Amino acid sequence: MAPEVTRVVVDNASADNTVERARRSAGTLVIANTENRGFAAAVNQGMRATNAAYSLLLNPDVRLLAGIDALVDASERYGLAAGRLVDVDGRTQAGFTIRRFPTPWSLIFELAGINRLWPGNPVNRRYRYLDRDLTRGGSVEQPAGAFLLTRRDVWQKLGGLDEDFHPIWFEDVDYATRAVEAGYRIEYVPSVTAEHDGAHSINQVPTGCLAEWWCANLTQYAAKHFGALGYRAICAAVVLTSAPRMVAGMIQARSFTPITTYCKIVRLAGTRLVSARRVRGGAETKHIS
Repeated sequence: MAPEVTRVVVDNASADNTVERARRSAGTLVIANTENRGFAAAVNQGMRATNAAYSLLLNPDVRLLAGIDALVDASERYGLAAGRLVDVDGRTQAGFTIRRFPTPWSLIFELAGINRLWPGNPVNRRYRYLDRDLTRGGSVEQPAGAFLLTRRDVWQKLGGLDEDFHPIWFEDVDYATRAVEAGYRIEYVPSVTAEHDGAHSINQVPTGCLAEWWCANLTQYAAKHFGALGYRAICAAVVLTSAPRMVAGMIQARSFTPITTYCKIVRLAGTRLVSARRVRGGAETKHIS
């Protein structure tokens, strides 16, 4: 009798021995993609490969430090649940493990670098839950997709992660937003902890690609969830902040390469600002406020 599959590992064309190691683990189903399909597509693949009533999304750089029974109980009651992420020294990853839904102002502050220069500003404090005791559980808006438990029926009703957010960023924010809009609650259970080392995959990607992906998916999220004014404000902020971010990138990289990157970003955001349209699934869709 074949062993029950308790884990699904989706490998997005890694160049190391991840697939080989995963296949040696009993009860693990390995899906090895021949190309990097992006985070959302990979997660959806994994979810379709199992009929489990509850599924825990767990990034490869996250290690469980406690049992997840409390997450399952909370998810059974509310729909979704998330635990507390800590760093290698056991410190809660404040500002990352849970956040509130982004607003136009919080994203504009992020684009302008205000949150980095003045992390304690009121907008950032609210956005990153810096005004909350992270040892206290309860309802939250946006947990990190790196450590999130969801009921299958919720996943099916929402249609999984939106693969238009490619290859990374804002797909988990969008999923949480749609879940709350559909009437579900996301419960934060700080007693369930996991160690998060972080950024291993991202560190292997050129900085220019990261900036381009982030800005593209940021405007995609704004088009999907903000009204016309908020959407245009985000597109304008991307355009206006690109010059100083380009200069900072050139200084940091000691290269003129960021010029090409930010020309692409300005072209994308500028087109969306002028036309009030967003690219979705390869076709233009008029933004509806």
